[in-house]
Amino acid sequence: MKNLIIVMMLSIGIFHKSPMDNFQKEITGLVRGADDGLPLPQVTVLVKGTTIGVPTNADGSYKIQVPDQGATLVFKFLGYVTQEMKVGTQSVINVSLQPDVTSLAEVVVTGYGTRNRSKRKMEVQYEEEIEIDMSSQMYMQPETNFSKAYHYPQRESNESYAEIEESGFNTPWKNPYSTFSIDVDAAAYSNVRRFINNGQKPSKDAVKIEEMINYFNYDYDGPSGKHPFAVQHEVSTAPWNAKHQLVHIGIQGEKIAMDNLPASNLVFLIDVSGSMSDDNKLPLLKKSLKLLVNQMREEDHVAIVVYAGAAGEVLPSTSGKDKEKIIDALENLSAGGSTAGGAGIQLAYKLAKMNFIKDGNNRVILATDGDFNVGASSDKAMEDLIEEKRDEGVFLTVLGFGMGNYKDSKMEVLADKGNGNHAYIDNILEAKKVLVTEFGGTLFTIAKDVKIQVEFNPATVQAYRLIGYENRKLNDEDFNNDKKDAGELGAGHTVTALYEIIPVGVKSQFKPLDDLKYQNTEVKQDAGNSTDLMTVKLRYKKPDGKESILLEQVIKNETLSLSATSDNFRWSAAVAGFGMLLRDSDYKNDLTYNAVIRLAKAAKGKDEEGYRAEFIKLVQMVELF
Repeated sequence: MKNLIIVMMLSIGIFHKSPMDNFQKEITGLVRGADDGLPLPQVTVLVKGTTIGVPTNADGSYKIQVPDQGATLVFKFLGYVTQEMKVGTQSVINVSLQPDVTSLAEVVVTGYGTRNRSKRKMEVQYEEEIEIDMSSQMYMQPETNFSKAYHYPQRESNESYAEIEESGFNTPWKNPYSTFSIDVDAAAYSNVRRFINNGQKPSKDAVKIEEMINYFNYDYDGPSGKHPFAVQHEVSTAPWNAKHQLVHIGIQGEKIAMDNLPASNLVFLIDVSGSMSDDNKLPLLKKSLKLLVNQMREEDHVAIVVYAGAAGEVLPSTSGKDKEKIIDALENLSAGGSTAGGAGIQLAYKLAKMNFIKDGNNRVILATDGDFNVGASSDKAMEDLIEEKRDEGVFLTVLGFGMGNYKDSKMEVLADKGNGNHAYIDNILEAKKVLVTEFGGTLFTIAKDVKIQVEFNPATVQAYRLIGYENRKLNDEDFNNDKKDAGELGAGHTVTALYEIIPVGVKSQFKPLDDLKYQNTEVKQDAGNSTDLMTVKLRYKKPDGKESILLEQVIKNETLSLSATSDNFRWSAAVAGFGMLLRDSDYKNDLTYNAVIRLAKAAKGKDEEGYRAEFIKLVQMVELF
């Protein structure tokens, strides 16, 4: 009788099917790039005709449930040709994706900006990506955290990050100035992306909000006067606290066409120690530098120095017209030995000085996982050398690769000392972004020692805090000190900074100080200026200059509604909010990942390169952790 009741219940549909009932067969596999054989993380693997899909993990592996018969898998990844594979009787399907020639090759470099010859085609491709990958209807199968699903062996992490203590609110009565060095590094964002793609939340100190914000391009007006950059601003409501204001300050560097850029004298300083043997280290490094070599002109020159147990010259200074010779030298590199970074840096600077180009771009490009274990030079001695060569006109760019040994704190310091920037390259598309799309901004400095000092009006500002830039803060007196080193601005680069403001008269739990009992801190009505919110001052030097130039701008106390702000404002606020959530900020209030996603989607704009769509996808992934 019991069996009869069960049969009757099944026949009338009392037992409902779960979304997985039609997916009985498990398929596993590995996705690699056909051109270099490297694993591709975050490839979307879809069951054709459904919204069932999974991403590949950090090792390019995937696992997906499909119908037992007749299924087809679709493999989609930005920058690669979409591929379909019929399942049939297979249980393991490995795929090699071909690079999309239109997205990786048909690019015209114009300083920091690019123009794509097949623009409309690419826009359609990105729209298709978003429709499938970003859809809230997409059903993510269980166990998409592959570090758990496949039980990959986890290496002991030897990574290091400088401790970041989040900035709190200050009162203009006690601290009227906020002074900091600009930061155009973007390493933190791609490093955070690496953690998330690996199924992990990043450590708090790996999350540098200013670097995450400045990873993205913003649609700022270019300079029109005597200065090599323009400054603009907006004021609105802070999305995470309706009682507070958010001030957005944007700087746009002058864009310079590739043909007008000065000649380059580059030295590739490449770590070939044993720790660089992983696929996402030396193999990815070589492919990344080949992209840069392909951008070089006849007047540009490059030398190659390697270091492991000892340092050596692999290639003398060679013209950019001899691309095959340079690429052959890169291809022949292999990893092995301990790390003697100090000796390598000394030799690289020696070659840079031997081939110095007056009024040119003289630069050492250090490519490493950051592990300087063995060598005669101490960290302090290396930093002193880099500062000395900086003053002689040879700058330093640092490119980080891989995981496990990544020394973010050391690499950032070296880049700062060398008047350069620091990028983290986790895949070939990031290499294209840094070394092709943003070629001018990465390698050509248009202004150095750029400092910002903001003075707040106590008549309108009760308290303020700078979001991010914790390790870029300067003493107030450093602003007028031309001997104090600060950040550099590359051709076409944008810099964005955000301040959170507690307006006068607003009751806030974050008010930094109680009112004084024995002193009057009220601004007299006839003396106070209630129209100004703050004054922004900038100092910078020309790339070969010794004396700074001052630029000043007043920001009025005029607040727009959030819906009336630009995409620039709302996008930077969304990225800042994501960083606050990852850091578990004291100031995030009731902000949620879903609120960040909504704000970001409304501010995505054209997104021709697809970076903003990728950001939204990352937030959605973290929301599932």
